[in-house]
Parts: sequence; C-alpha cells; structure tokens
Amino acid sequence: MTQTRVAKLTNVIRHQVPFFEVDAIQMVWHGNYVKYLELGREAFGRQFGLAYMRIFENGYVVPVVDLHLSYKKNARLDDVLRIETTYVPTEAAKLMFEYAVYRDSDNELILTASSTQLFVTNEGEFELSTPEFIRQWRAQWL
Repeated sequence: MTQTRVAKLTNVIRHQVPFFEVDAIQMVWHGNYVKYLELGREAFGRQFGLAYMRIFENGYVVPVVDLHLSYKKNARLDDVLRIETTYVPTEAAKLMFEYAVYRDSDNELILTASSTQLFVTNEGEFELSTPEFIRQWRAQWL
C-alpha cells in the first residue's frame, strides 16, 4: 500500500503584548487569544496564497464555526508571543487550522487551539462541495 505524503503548511509570526491587551493583574486577557489566532490565519493566508480577499473575490466568506482553546500558561505585558498556525488537510469544503502560541523568551507553551471555517457564498448559503479555487489551491500546496 502506498501512502501519499501531505505537506505541512505552517506560518509563524511574532506579536509583542501591548498594554491594552492585559487585564488589571497584567496578564493577557483570555479573549485576546482569539485575536492572536486571527492574526495567525491572516498571516498564513498571505504566505500561502489564501488571503481573505482571494476567498472573497472567488465568491465566498469563511466564518469560524468551531473554535477550541486550551490555556497552558499566562502571557504578560511585553512578552513576545510566537504564533504558529498550521493548516489541517481535509477533502471537505472547510478550512481547518491548529495553533500553538509560545512565549519567545523561554519557549514556554502558552496556548493550543484549533478552528474550523466553512465556505459561505456571498448570498449567505453554505457551500457543501469544495469550491474549485480551493481544489486548485490544495493541488498547488499539498
């Protein structure tokens, strides 16, 4: 039996925690991590040719329909966070990502997460089959 090898597509960005992202006890407010995941997805899209505007220009939006976060440690003011966003291959009409957020100074794992986005037409209808431009994108990158 022959196995096909799938490329692992990962984008890495860094983000220094500013004052407005921490709470009264100087830790990153838990809701800001969702924003960090969005920063990661946007950077992934720019690096790998799957930017949100490309999706929109092809007649779709991709809302997040499932999101799981697992907090491991706290991040604080001025920490530099390394946000790793990895595409999870699937044949289905959806985009799936896994994330790992580390504190850069000590490589401490701060958070793991996963998300799922579905394709919705500009008319508001869920797409049940994989759009052609996504099939082409997968053929190019995976």
